[in-house]
Amino acid sequence: MSNCFLKSWSETYLAEHPPRTKSLVMTLFGDVIRPHGGALWLGSLIRLLAPFGINDRLVRTSVYRLAEEGWLSAQREGRRSMYTLRPQASQRFQKAHQRIYTPSDLTWDGAWTQVFFLSASISTKQRADLRKALLWEGFGALSPFAFIHPSPDLNALNALIEESHCAQSVYVVQQKNTELSHSKALAHLIDECWQLDEVSLRYSRFIERFAPVLAYLRTQPVLSDELAFVMRTLLIHEYRRAQLHDPQLPLELLPKSWSGKQAYEICHQVYQHLLAGSQTHILATLRTEDENAPEADRYFYERFGGLEKTNRNGLKQAS
Repeated sequence: MSNCFLKSWSETYLAEHPPRTKSLVMTLFGDVIRPHGGALWLGSLIRLLAPFGINDRLVRTSVYRLAEEGWLSAQREGRRSMYTLRPQASQRFQKAHQRIYTPSDLTWDGAWTQVFFLSASISTKQRADLRKALLWEGFGALSPFAFIHPSPDLNALNALIEESHCAQSVYVVQQKNTELSHSKALAHLIDECWQLDEVSLRYSRFIERFAPVLAYLRTQPVLSDELAFVMRTLLIHEYRRAQLHDPQLPLELLPKSWSGKQAYEICHQVYQHLLAGSQTHILATLRTEDENAPEADRYFYERFGGLEKTNRNGLKQAS
């Protein structure tokens, strides 16, 4: 028995869609390194990225740039370097973690949140920064000065307003549909404020690429721990790129048979199949330079609504 299909699949994927090194490093820090303490030696990172055809020069250049951009801190010990997520970067990874690994069918109370401001009360830079942050959080633009979302993360909204230094200029209200017969329902804003076709296309591409992988994994185990790690990393890298463009609207407001839900389920199931082998490879690699590298934090197993601890043969293990 072999994993010729998975090996061929991964080689084809990397040839046709080679990931940018810096972006792949970000995927690794979010999916792998943060749950294992948020720090690792440069040599371990080079070993983790080697199966993707990435050489040590590209790795060094990428972590150097991420450190310059404020994502990582570097600490030297003799000739070795350790890279650690900075606290603010770790918070941003936590937000991304909630988006990527949280079930998509969350309940909605029917309320909409609107953020608006008067042009004279806010500087051009503040307006640009706030607009960028709101669009990143999935808000739709009603105008250059007003934004709306049916189910935003209110804690994240509060934080971004504070970070934009415009708390005294911004108004936030929550509203629901009126019973007036001559008023359009707020649901009509979906087509006007969000470009869901592009998001759906990204999800559809993800499904097309990974549905065959899931079909294979349902009948065959992954024999190589390194291959399980490579497949898991490509899975999350691809899903992250699709999902982070998703405005996270309630399912009630999305088109029927929304592809994002199917993509999430495929990602969850493939991830579960690859979990045991990939974790074995990760720990073995991290402990080549740090014998005390920690196991994954407990929150790691809360991903996708709850991961099962299994051995490499797919059998459940006691927690």
